[in-house]
Amino acid sequence: MLNFVRVVWAALVSVYGYFFFKDYKQVAAAGKLDNVSVAKAGFIGFITNFFDTLGIGSFAPTVALNKFMKMGVKDRELPGLLNVADTLPVMVEAAILTTAIKVEPMTLISMLAAAALGSYLGAGIISKMDEVKVQKAMGVALFITAVLMIFKQLNLIQGGGDAIGLSGIKLVIGVIGNFILGALMSAGIGLYAPCMALVYFLGMNPQVAFPIMMGSCATLMPVGSIKFIKEGAYPRKAALIIGLSGMVGVYIAAKFVSNLPMDILTWLVIAVIFYTSTSMLIAANKASKQRAK
Repeated sequence: MLNFVRVVWAALVSVYGYFFFKDYKQVAAAGKLDNVSVAKAGFIGFITNFFDTLGIGSFAPTVALNKFMKMGVKDRELPGLLNVADTLPVMVEAAILTTAIKVEPMTLISMLAAAALGSYLGAGIISKMDEVKVQKAMGVALFITAVLMIFKQLNLIQGGGDAIGLSGIKLVIGVIGNFILGALMSAGIGLYAPCMALVYFLGMNPQVAFPIMMGSCATLMPVGSIKFIKEGAYPRKAALIIGLSGMVGVYIAAKFVSNLPMDILTWLVIAVIFYTSTSMLIAANKASKQRAK
């Protein structure tokens, strides 16, 4: 079953690669490639995807570093850059971590399919929801999760577990949960930290979150990227450099994650959840203040 998933990923990345390199070749032949620093784009791709593999995410850091380092990508091209450039690194993350970290096949496949279906079917529903309210609710929920995980680490309460798969009602909850998280990606709510929290509450090993959350994104991102490529709404040269250097960052970080002692990995997961919770609440607060003006 895992081989089937990898075949699907291979098919998706092949279609993505066909459209990307066809478009890149045409634009390069016309002499219209974007003028970005190879060194800056390479550094940004490596460092953001290194930390993406640790569960922190690459989108926000890429936006921040683009401005801080003056890489040269215009704001209107950032959505396309983030999706197109990070597709290859995410595919590598999923491929490596589904091999390095054991996950029960039915659990993995069910949750990946749910996320993909949620992204496709839930987009229309989520787009009509109040994004600020969603961010606030998710931010508070993640904050509470992180606090509970700290209590568990300090042996103050019971929680978490060592399971590498789900069955029965827990599997149903996991599938529904990942369906919702896939749909929330349409509203710009990242899947990584909420997926970590979901895995924790269902009693699974914290490592299991990595192949599930990255596999979910690997199933979604190639399809979304093709839309940006067809519309030409992205910087080709920056996307290529960030994608290639990002794969190197992923390879190094994946070795780090798969070999990390469980206690340290759990603290890392807690830090990521706290970071995401804070980011969501700050973003929601800023949006609320802007609406009030």
